[in-house]
Amino acid sequence: METLKFKTNIKCGGCIANVTPYLNSLTEIEGWEVNILAPDKVLTIQGKDGINDQKVIETLEKAGYKAEKV
Repeated sequence: METLKFKTNIKCGGCIANVTPYLNSLTEIEGWEVNILAPDKVLTIQGKDGINDQKVIETLEKAGYKAEKV
């Protein structure tokens, strides 16, 4: 399993609800969470080995959010 972290602009529970169907549609992701209390709104993803971080960024952009790998 691989862990990826992203700085995002996901800032509230409504934002999390908006990105949920997008992130859940990626079969490489086994679990994820967003720490909306952290200054960088860190998205942590647990995924299969070799998960493509660019694919996660593009998926979040489709949902209307920004992400930058940290």
